[in-house]
Amino acid sequence: MDKKQELINRWIDKKLSDKEKKELERLCSNNPELKKELRDFKKLKEVMDMLKTKEPDREWEKYWEHLYNRIERGIGWIITSIGAILMLTFIGFQFVKDLINDPQLAFYAKIGILALVFGFVILFVSVIRERFFLSKHDRYSKEVKR
Repeated sequence: MDKKQELINRWIDKKLSDKEKKELERLCSNNPELKKELRDFKKLKEVMDMLKTKEPDREWEKYWEHLYNRIERGIGWIITSIGAILMLTFIGFQFVKDLINDPQLAFYAKIGILALVFGFVILFVSVIRERFFLSKHDRYSKEVKR
């Protein structure tokens, strides 16, 4: 950011020192476009100062104050996660069933394959759940509330 832009920003925020005010006045006297830009910024700041922010809805916050509501949602997520893990593990096991039934394959290799499938399924469910949670709470995808 150049010095002129920095002075304008500080002028808008009313944080100019006396020395900086004099420098900005000198720049404005030599540059009518800068003077017009300052007027435009001043008008914009006045309009922005008049805007009022909308208060967020407090009812939703009250909903989460109750213990039952928090427990209910947590238990729902746990049961859903367990169900998804079991179903996806079963599907994964069906894909490696022939490999597991191979008598030539060592026992620890079979355990390793099953652990790999089970671990992958748990990570997959965890990532999907996290993405779902983040999409619900992403402040940039919806109207920002203060």
